[in-house]
Amino acid sequence: MTQTTDTERPTGSPAGTPTGSTAGSTTDATIDAAGRAALDRPVVPLRHPLRWIAAAVVLVVLLNFVETLFTNEQWGWPAVGKWLFSPAILTGLQLTLVATALSAVISFAGGIVVAIGRLSRNPVLSGLAWGYVWLFRSVPLILVLVFLYNLGSLYPTIGIGVPFGPQFEGPTANVLGDLAIGVIGLSLSEIAYASEIVRAGVLAVDHGQHEAAQALGLPRRRQFVRVILPQALRSIVPAFVNQIVGLLKASSLLFYVSLLDLFGVVQNLSSTYPTDIIPLLVVATIWYLALTSAVSIVQYYVERWTARGSVRALPPTPFQRLRSAVRRGPGRGQNDGKAI
Repeated sequence: MTQTTDTERPTGSPAGTPTGSTAGSTTDATIDAAGRAALDRPVVPLRHPLRWIAAAVVLVVLLNFVETLFTNEQWGWPAVGKWLFSPAILTGLQLTLVATALSAVISFAGGIVVAIGRLSRNPVLSGLAWGYVWLFRSVPLILVLVFLYNLGSLYPTIGIGVPFGPQFEGPTANVLGDLAIGVIGLSLSEIAYASEIVRAGVLAVDHGQHEAAQALGLPRRRQFVRVILPQALRSIVPAFVNQIVGLLKASSLLFYVSLLDLFGVVQNLSSTYPTDIIPLLVVATIWYLALTSAVSIVQYYVERWTARGSVRALPPTPFQRLRSAVRRGPGRGQNDGKAI
């Protein structure tokens, strides 16, 4: 047997004490002391001087622009107040809302139909759907509107009936009014984009959901309506609402087919009152900003509604956040003094 001599033990360790126990205790004590010291030290956030400099520059530029809004008399704020709620402007605004709302509903319904056609296994349906999308994504909207406006020159009468048989016809000018032409033109163009949005949303649904719906023995139509489409809406809604915002702005092209929407009314008033051109443009800008903001608010709540069942807890609304902040009181943040 190998005997351990006293010289092999660490200095100061009593006989019978295992070698290294004192060193381990010392190391543990050192680690504990270092941990307590680290916990006692305050957390210093990382500084970002360039970020603050950039923010200061942007703030200075913004304040200068705001100053010009109130010091430059050419903006004509008194005239803006005069025209903002004038009957002519409100009439054009009403036409813009009607044309946009009708086109949005028609384009969404038509987009679903065309998307189903593109996803169909029938080569005729998928080919026709692809051709439709290709055509109306290639042709500018203004060209579609002008072409429809002059449709009476190509087809003096329009009707429906049996091919090469009896037809129910009428003059094109009487069948299609200016508003109908505008809504049809906007819808035909937007259906092509909406169909791609719907198709992308359907393809984003996990394939296991399709298999689960098939395993339940549901008909294909019910699978799409009750299982696939509700899950695809989470991907469809943000993109389609963005498309509605674009549709709202594209409705200004209706002026070129003799429809006096908001932009058309502003154009006519500008030619009648040339000294109020800038104030009238500001009025149109304010109304377009208000409409876009309203659509964005609706988008937030629709996205929140479609998120049900996919998240553990729905995100709080702005009113709920404000109420929580009021209840917490001033000087109490969300973390209540915890280090971030």
